[in-house]
Amino acid sequence: MTIPTRDTAGGPYAVTLVVNMPVTKLDALDVIAYVADADVEHAGTAFPRVGLAPDVWAEVQIPKFADPPPLAIDVCSVGWTLRLA
Repeated sequence: MTIPTRDTAGGPYAVTLVVNMPVTKLDALDVIAYVADADVEHAGTAFPRVGLAPDVWAEVQIPKFADPPPLAIDVCSVGWTLRLA
């Protein structure tokens, strides 16, 4: 069985934050969860994320093979009222 890859955000509305430093996907999710005082949802799957509010979450996209940073953090929402404070 192959695990599908995803190059785009997992929600219909998204804002992408770019982190220009070498960090692993797991470390980035851990920091986001710590700052948001939340848990990593779907840990151990191909598409883990951190819930930030109802219907709002953060995902981490890692660079392709042999690509250098940046790391992309997608903040997604199912509604159009996505706000970053």
